[in-house]
Amino acid sequence: MISTLKPAVILMTLALTIAACTGGTTTPVPATGVPSVPAPTSTAVPETDAPETDAPETDAPETDAPTDEPASPSADPGEPSASPSPSPAPGAEEGTLTIWADNIRAPLMEEFRQAFEAEYEVPVQVYQLGFGDIRDQLVLRGPLGEGPDLIIGAHDWLGELVTNGVVAPLDLGDAADNIDPVALQAFTYDGQLYGLPYAQEAIALYYNADLVPTPPATWEELKTIARDLQADGTVEQAYLLQQADPYHSYPILSGMGGYIFGQDTEGNYDPSDVGLDSEGGLAYARELDSMVKEGLLRAGVDYGAAEAMMHDGSAAMWITGPWALTGMRDSGQNIQVAQIPTIDGTAAAPFVGVHAFMVSADAPNQLLAEAFLTEFVATDQSMAALFDADPRPPTWLPLRELIADEAIAEFTESASQGNPMPAIPEMSAVWESWTDAINFIFDQTQDAEQAARDAAENIRTDIGD
Repeated sequence: MISTLKPAVILMTLALTIAACTGGTTTPVPATGVPSVPAPTSTAVPETDAPETDAPETDAPETDAPTDEPASPSADPGEPSASPSPSPAPGAEEGTLTIWADNIRAPLMEEFRQAFEAEYEVPVQVYQLGFGDIRDQLVLRGPLGEGPDLIIGAHDWLGELVTNGVVAPLDLGDAADNIDPVALQAFTYDGQLYGLPYAQEAIALYYNADLVPTPPATWEELKTIARDLQADGTVEQAYLLQQADPYHSYPILSGMGGYIFGQDTEGNYDPSDVGLDSEGGLAYARELDSMVKEGLLRAGVDYGAAEAMMHDGSAAMWITGPWALTGMRDSGQNIQVAQIPTIDGTAAAPFVGVHAFMVSADAPNQLLAEAFLTEFVATDQSMAALFDADPRPPTWLPLRELIADEAIAEFTESASQGNPMPAIPEMSAVWESWTDAINFIFDQTQDAEQAARDAAENIRTDIGD
């Protein structure tokens, strides 16, 4: 367990950081609210082209509510951009800790700022940006000395940020023992940790308990339930999987033994090992094809249609993420959450999206930023405050024992069993070809195995280019 805050550590760090330029006592910055800033007119190219999840981010697309088209992977359902402002976010100044956060986290960072300043007399400034703008502005302005000390963002930004040299490795010390290993893996790149994870997200099984009293434990059970419900006309479509959505079909791929990229012994993704045409990848393609032919999957269903069918009771089961939970509860249906069924005894691991604090490689107050994270954020109290402000499944292990919401507990368990969405730049070559293969299978316009083989070859070609 992390120890209580150590004022001496913080103050000593501050002294080392600003002694050369101030030579005296620092006056805390007055609490003036969180400034909101726009994106710059020129931005860096995002790292990936598909589900930027917090659903796909995903965690679902980068709009807070998934769309029927794949978005970029660090998409954050429910997180609109910050309100426009005439000037870009100010960069960090020596002696003042500067944090860039989005509209969900910035208000809480303002509360953290006030508490931190009050106790340690260390000035902190918080600026609000659009979620994706945080990444783009850091890449664009960090190397110019115009970036922040700290950002809050998604793990699938990591490949781009590390490749551009704009985030610094972190040593969390004993705090790492309190964090889910899957979350730590998500923020590890080439063997180095680059973030303090605080929340993670993955999909799980929603089921209408009035139609499915006991959730299926295996994939075969799910299909049997679906056949029975459709045969007697109880529902229009028993199980839903939206077309053109690789992110939501990934658990079937992983459960069949397939993969996107292979991994080395340290868990790093290997872009030279593409797995859509592996034995498991071909089994995944055949399974989708078989379910379409049997009517257990339906062509033309997008995210909005799937959600509407669950809300009106014309569908019984759907695998998606916690961003859909409020709508499910408001629908009037008796919808519960369970784990994704196993496939032939293998866990159907979902993609996991993780959010974390990251330190800018060009931060003028890097030591102070690290101390802020390890001594202030990495505590039971701060992690609980983050969860209260944005109730995503927490990565902080001691907090999980206190979660009373059974649905959130199920999503938390699902994330713990999942695989971090690849954060390497080569992931941008995957989404289009993978989506094409799924469309060919759903539309029955190409042999399923050939669709998977073609997709894998196209991915290899795109990576090679």
